[in-house]
Amino acid sequence: MAGPVKDTQAMISGMAPVLDETIYHFCVAPEDLLPEALASFREEEGLSLILSDTVAEKNGLPRDLPMHRITLTVHSALDGVGLTAAVATVLAQAGIACNMVAGAHHDHAFVPAGDAQRAVALLKTLAAGD
Repeated sequence: MAGPVKDTQAMISGMAPVLDETIYHFCVAPEDLLPEALASFREEEGLSLILSDTVAEKNGLPRDLPMHRITLTVHSALDGVGLTAAVATVLAQAGIACNMVAGAHHDHAFVPAGDAQRAVALLKTLAAGD
């Protein structure tokens, strides 16, 4: 298995975006929901969790901005430069909000659910170099 890609152009051309149809919400939530979270981050104001719509609804949490996750399937290096900027730029130019989350292997773009299909198409065009 190849290691993480660090070259900017190789990361962009290899990203092959995949849409996760699950609806997610960024919520400030209690510790007991941590096992159900896709991701978490501790902030001064509280524990931020990325929760599925089902979990957020079941726990009475605000669900104001439904989002989809787009996984950039290239195994990007954590110290790689340019992938996040390229993704955020192309989406910003199209007026699509984007919240990036990095995992150990892949980067993930969370976009408003209504813009998800268009965002995937734009990212595939970016990857193709068109």
